[in-house]
Amino acid sequence: METNFSLLQLQDEGTAEAEKILRTCVHCGFCTATCPTYLLLGDELDSPRGRIYQIKHMLESQEPATGALVTHIDRCLSCLSCMTTCPSGVDYGHLVDYTRTHIAKTHQRGKADQMMRFFLQTILPYPDRFRLALLLAKIVRPFALIIQMGTGKSQMGQRLTAMMRLIPRHIEAPTRHTMPGVFAASKGVDQSPKNTNTNIKTKRVALLTGCAQPVLDSDINAAAIRLLTRMGYDVVLPEGEGCCGALVHHMGEENKAKGHAKRNIEVWCREIDTNGLDAIVITTSGCGTSIKDYAHMFRHDPLLSEKAQKVSNLARDICEFLNEIKLPISPIKLPDISVAYHAACSLQHGQHIKTAPKSLLKKAGLTVRDIAESHLCCGSAGVYNIMQPELAQKLQQRKCANIETIQPDVIAAGNIGCITQIGTGTKRPVLHVIQLLDWAYGGPKPAKLSK
Repeated sequence: METNFSLLQLQDEGTAEAEKILRTCVHCGFCTATCPTYLLLGDELDSPRGRIYQIKHMLESQEPATGALVTHIDRCLSCLSCMTTCPSGVDYGHLVDYTRTHIAKTHQRGKADQMMRFFLQTILPYPDRFRLALLLAKIVRPFALIIQMGTGKSQMGQRLTAMMRLIPRHIEAPTRHTMPGVFAASKGVDQSPKNTNTNIKTKRVALLTGCAQPVLDSDINAAAIRLLTRMGYDVVLPEGEGCCGALVHHMGEENKAKGHAKRNIEVWCREIDTNGLDAIVITTSGCGTSIKDYAHMFRHDPLLSEKAQKVSNLARDICEFLNEIKLPISPIKLPDISVAYHAACSLQHGQHIKTAPKSLLKKAGLTVRDIAESHLCCGSAGVYNIMQPELAQKLQQRKCANIETIQPDVIAAGNIGCITQIGTGTKRPVLHVIQLLDWAYGGPKPAKLSK
């Protein structure tokens, strides 16, 4: 794609990087075939190619973001399906992130939109605040119809209704698996095939606690801890670690995102330097994609670039890590259960991890079934299902309809957002992959399968 930036404009690092990305686009349109919003709306401006043209015009003209452009960028899920499809390697993910930062700096949103964004940024990244907000929301939920009638079909009304729909039945209290500490490797026999009947050699990993997941389902990390310790790893939940910064980053709040990321980088580097880490293991793939991108986020920071690179290099999705350490075939015979595996966008498109979760489930003795249109987002996409509830609900219904065609006993995913989104659209149990793997390797049967 031809661009028309001045030399003065290109002195800005962000603009220069955006220009390089824009020039790689050959406007072939392959991306439109796999873009969820284009498939739903049929509008070129709501496709990656259309958004790229709009971004190009805005940046070249040095104009503030217009309301029309903001609408089309806000509708983007950042699912990155277009990047998997693109034959030219257009780095759409970083381009749209830069655009969202530009929007945050140059566009004045409406008061209701500002309030909702402020609420989400102030509550969700902090587990205690999020837990309290959910408890208060459960009290208010019986009056949801009244609230809906009072707000009508306004944007705020639709978003509040979507929030009410997502409130879980059970809100998790803090547990020892969500508090800072160290879980020692199990003493006994190593379950790996290479060291059968020999003492375990203790290794050490950090596990991201996160912000929303411990409130919505603390058993996910508990399952990861149980399995990792049985595989001979000490698991540390470091003091001071918090939200990865993804939520605010995707809202264009660059400085806030860097604040979250910097804290985590310092915490993990302290662990690396004092006791050593084999990996930073992450059970929420949306967070994993962001943490692996810390090196890019701080690439121009002379104080943090090296540390950020170190953290990004050690970051591993839980399935990626278990695949790397060659998790053995499960010695335990599970009941005959069919699993529909939902590939989270952040895992398959953001981290390019596509086969590991399914191969691990098969090693566990489970029957894995593919979902049609597996490349399409379920509509969760961070807080997209709150900010764009109509489109999110259509994607949810499409995903759940595809799942129903294969009639699985259980649905498995690798991201808490997807688990919550799909869970509100189906009566079938939705679990994290690690909960099924933990069960297959000697852990407790997941509670959702006992209902």
